[in-house]
Amino acid sequence: MFLILLLVVVVAVVTAVGLTGHGASVLAARRERGPGPGPVLRALAAFAGAAAVAVYAWGLLHVTGAVMESNGGASSAPAPPCRGPGNEERARHVVDQSVSFLPLGFVCETADGGDYTSGDVPGYVNPATAALALAAVASAVGAGYAAESRARAAARGGRR
Repeated sequence: MFLILLLVVVVAVVTAVGLTGHGASVLAARRERGPGPGPVLRALAAFAGAAAVAVYAWGLLHVTGAVMESNGGASSAPAPPCRGPGNEERARHVVDQSVSFLPLGFVCETADGGDYTSGDVPGYVNPATAALALAAVASAVGAGYAAESRARAAARGGRR
């Protein structure tokens, strides 16, 4: 699981850098495309997407650390991340652990079929990722609407 998590972190970082570059190139080419909100919204969508992926990768690094800490060794039952402050009573009943990708977290599974997250992922990661992803989608939809509106106006102007 550790290697898979590291691979996902690397892919997320590359994606964030690529989206940032795309947003910058859209802004740089804005002069050639003329005025209008379309290019700015496309760049905003790319930057917000890059920020969402970067925050998610940051949280994924925390999960990777929890997985590393939970892999064997002395005093590894229950996994150290499951024994955090406030979880002492529940930690006695932990039988397994897993990784949740949405929402991001290290999950401790108990003998009674329940589970709880260890708290290794900072509390702001999941809400920030969701808010930034929503902003990216809204900006992309707005850019598409602006492009469609501009194309329709150009078509109406060409027919007259």
